Amino acid sequence: MKLSVVILTYNERAHLEDAVHSVAFADEIIVMDSYSTDGTVELANSLHCTVLQRKFDNFSNQRNHAIPFAKGEWVLFLDADERISIRLQAEIVSKINKGTDQAYKLRNPHFFLNHFLYHKADRVIRLAKNNQIYFTGDVHEKLQVPTGTVGILDNYIIHYTYKGIFHFLNKKESYAWFQAGELLKKRKKISYFHLAFKPFYRFFSTYVLKRGFLDGAPGFAGSAVDAYGVFARYAKLMLLERDLK
Repeated sequence: MKLSVVILTYNERAHLEDAVHSVAFADEIIVMDSYSTDGTVELANSLHCTVLQRKFDNFSNQRNHAIPFAKGEWVLFLDADERISIRLQAEIVSKINKGTDQAYKLRNPHFFLNHFLYHKADRVIRLAKNNQIYFTGDVHEKLQVPTGTVGILDNYIIHYTYKGIFHFLNKKESYAWFQAGELLKKRKKISYFHLAFKPFYRFFSTYVLKRGFLDGAPGFAGSAVDAYGVFARYAKLMLLERDLK
């Protein structure tokens, strides 16, 4: 089975080469770029990637634009700050050759304060047969697989998520505006319940129920910033509702 890899980029020259090398086992690597200005495109060309460019509006549309260009029977979606380990490479090749599922979720632990938070590992569909697949959602986009079963791979993506706590907070701020915009489109009604209880529950869920406490101090800090992200989402929705952005 042939495998295509789609990598989203915007000014990712510092990260792209390692990402490309980690998926060198694939038959095709497509770089979906948002008009980088730091030499990302030139580097991608030198690494023999197929380069597409499109003005960024949201993550789903960027990935959806690239899908028709993928020639492989399977497509793996990657970010420039992610790496596929040797063990995950072998597992991916094994799974796509067996073809028992239509898609697979990959375990994606966050990297924060120089630690991988294995108890804060997202499970997201990133590998799928190239058959009528598409993404939905402006941020934290989801890959939609029309038919068939979805499995979960055992090995982890290596994901250098956050460079530090300020980078983490800045990302949460950026995502909060996207998420607030989505909620506004859905005419979501906001109350002080959302501002008070939901952030508390996010912290409790991440730190206690998902055992984030086993990740030590970085696990506590990551859970706290996650809770702040939930608060920021609803606070920004209130601003948008009052046309105060």
